[in-house]
Amino acid sequence: MRTRKLLFALVLALGALPALAGEKSDAKAAVADIKSTLGFVPDFLKQLPEATLPGAWEQMKGLELSTDSAIPPKYKELIGLAVAAQIPCKYCITAHTEFAKANGARPEELGAAISEAALTQHWSTVLNGTQQDMTKFRAEVNRMIEHSKAVDPNAPRPPPVEVTDARSALEDAKQQLGVVPGFLTAFPASALPGAWKLMRDVDLNPDGAIPPKYNNLISLAVSAQIPCDYCVAYDTEFARANGASDSEINEAVAIGALTRQMSTLLNGMQINEAKFKADVQRMSRPKKVSLR
Repeated sequence: MRTRKLLFALVLALGALPALAGEKSDAKAAVADIKSTLGFVPDFLKQLPEATLPGAWEQMKGLELSTDSAIPPKYKELIGLAVAAQIPCKYCITAHTEFAKANGARPEELGAAISEAALTQHWSTVLNGTQQDMTKFRAEVNRMIEHSKAVDPNAPRPPPVEVTDARSALEDAKQQLGVVPGFLTAFPASALPGAWKLMRDVDLNPDGAIPPKYNNLISLAVSAQIPCDYCVAYDTEFARANGASDSEINEAVAIGALTRQMSTLLNGMQINEAKFKADVQRMSRPKKVSLR
């Protein structure tokens, strides 16, 4: 009986050898491609399991590092930063901040992306916590979209409402959105003026540091991995209304997923932070063509 068990184990081991050899071969090819692309092999990529490295690298190269993508490199990095900031992941915050800067992001754009992520988390909490009716919510979003399309961008804007209390906040919301959504009326009156001003000045501001379409894509990536069904519906519709294509929408969601994936790997494997930061500094230098 013991002999049979040993033979069976040996057969299983021998059967696994081709697969293991294939994994080592794929990992070796990935390492060679990383060195060719970046000029060196970052320590955090060396630490990934051999089975994980080829797919992880190919995905990163084809999505985040690609210059032939639907979303420009700077905005991909701002999306990654927004997602990283609210995970939160120190590794990813460091990387996406430096890569965004390398691709021309200004300090105000970095701050705007982080603020949008915070705002998305805020309203996700409110929407889910107050259990807003999804059918009603979607109808309100549709009315907001219709209102935004009906506004003539060349026509003079109506005088702004001075927001001083809950009543004036709801009045301003009605003027801005064309409807007073239920999640605003469910918010505590004493805190509503500040909450509405944040939404108006960060998420709805057409003259903000980040163009509306990319603001919506940033929020979509954050909401997709919270996850928040309300926010996904809202951000998808507003992104489309602001000119986002299906390719851009799918890419934003994929960047959110990639950021989550790398955050899990980096934190779970307890990658050395000092070495990681040094790797990021080398990767973000202007001469690295893949990041420009």
